[in-house]
Amino acid sequence: MTYFGVLITFIVPPLVILMIIVPRDIWRWLFKREGEVDWLPYIAVLLHVAIAVIYTTPWDNYLVATNVWWYDPNLVTGVRIWYVPIEEYTFFVLQTLLTGFWTLFLMRYVFKTPLRIVRNRKTRLWWGSAVVFLWLISTATLLSGWVPGTYLTLILSWALIPVAIQVFYGADLLLANWRLTVLAFLVPTAYLWIVDSLSISSGTWTIDPAQTTGFMLGSLPMEEMLFFLMTNVIIVFGITLLLSDYTRQLGRQGLIQWKQRRRAAAAPGSISQ
Repeated sequence: MTYFGVLITFIVPPLVILMIIVPRDIWRWLFKREGEVDWLPYIAVLLHVAIAVIYTTPWDNYLVATNVWWYDPNLVTGVRIWYVPIEEYTFFVLQTLLTGFWTLFLMRYVFKTPLRIVRNRKTRLWWGSAVVFLWLISTATLLSGWVPGTYLTLILSWALIPVAIQVFYGADLLLANWRLTVLAFLVPTAYLWIVDSLSISSGTWTIDPAQTTGFMLGSLPMEEMLFFLMTNVIIVFGITLLLSDYTRQLGRQGLIQWKQRRRAAAAPGSISQ
């Protein structure tokens, strides 16, 4: 199966369904001119799409350049940006949209109550420190040159940086809403494991066995399982934290302070002679 064939067959259909169901407020506003739209959830998803492309591009190009994984040239269009085919960039976007809209679906139709606000500095410091410690171990292992651990440590060294930022900011918020966050990242992760396994079996892309630990679930390397888990964790954590009332309050306070500073700067006599 071609790379675009994988995306069209497995990723686009569930995404289309979610994009019909989730933004009902947008559809009512567009076609009936009724109600108001809270644009922040959609902005949060699009922001994560942009972050996914920007943050993943150099890392993924390094993987292809060093033959950690490769693709069948007969199963892609041949359009590349640096080392990576355009289909891979499309996957960045579609996966983020899929997991993002799935998270919004759960927030709106399953966990209908507002996100809980629980602030605990010790929780944030403990979990943040644990993630940083794991990052240090993975990075040290990567730099040691242990070849079978190359892909594993590249994933952890890359993915744990945003996770550390997220848990230092809001591990307490994430734990207070753990049912939502776990369901939000586990379901798309399990689904993408199936898609990935089928794609590897059909030869659409290949993972270098020499640069992996050899632990497999069927045809799926453990490293690929970890990759989709970590990327979905980053997406879900980020969207959940952005949409929490705590972050919204911080945003409103910051906007008020910014407006006050602007008014003060524009007031007569505000510029010293």
